[in-house]
Amino acid sequence: MKTLLLILSITFLACGKTLERPTNQAEYHLSFNQSMESSFYNFKMKDINGKEVDFSEFKGKKLLLVNVASKCGYTKQYAQLQELYATHGDKILILGFPANNFGGQEPGSNEEIKAFCDAEFGVTFPLFEKISVKGFDKHPLYRWLSDASQNGWNNEEPSWNFCKYFVNEKGELVKFFPSSVTPLDEEILELIEA
Repeated sequence: MKTLLLILSITFLACGKTLERPTNQAEYHLSFNQSMESSFYNFKMKDINGKEVDFSEFKGKKLLLVNVASKCGYTKQYAQLQELYATHGDKILILGFPANNFGGQEPGSNEEIKAFCDAEFGVTFPLFEKISVKGFDKHPLYRWLSDASQNGWNNEEPSWNFCKYFVNEKGELVKFFPSSVTPLDEEILELIEA
């Protein structure tokens, strides 16, 4: 085991990559390949129930990724996200990522978040475990979404809760939407229908 750790450490250093040890309780399920992510479909994350989800399952699907929070002025967008999923779920999959990065507006545990979403909005689209979407402990998925050297063009990270990233059927990031753009915005609907 020590030999394996030594080999991995040397390999990461040789590649110019280092892994930060998170100071919060979020779990990071990183593989060697994920530390040098280049494809959206290489990610694996746990959903809100603790089940690992392989993003390769999303090949051929349009996706809307949203950093969500339960105690935000934008929290009502959960209802619009659910409506979008209910009416266009055959064309788009919505992925929700609870995060507590903005104003401490997602303080709950995964279980509390799930219970809130079920009770208040009847959420049926996939929710993932709580992560960080900004800062030194930003989850690798959000590093990919907000780093042009990884996603091809975008450097914009979430500025608040309910920012949206649209990924096409090929796993390419095609659009970033700030919180103020609602899930039922005409531009999002046009991307779904395109």
